[in-house]
Amino acid sequence: MALQKTIENLQDLLDHIKKDLSKSQKGNKTASQRVRTNTIKLEKIAKKYRKESIKNELKLIKEYRRDKRKKYLSKKKATKIKK
Repeated sequence: MALQKTIENLQDLLDHIKKDLSKSQKGNKTASQRVRTNTIKLEKIAKKYRKESIKNELKLIKEYRRDKRKKYLSKKKATKIKK
């Protein structure tokens, strides 16, 4: 859930930066300042995204391994019962 919120924040911030960049190219100095400050925010959110995405990926791997182990153990029990 936190990862999804971080992704939304990244997308919103990138949209704002994109709009301000086009204004900045036309000579708008305040838009240039917003781009600079938003890129600092972008860096922080990107670090947060990397941390959360790795955590989420490890969680999914752990769940996959646990499910795979359960299936293996249930098959093993089934073969013992048949013998």
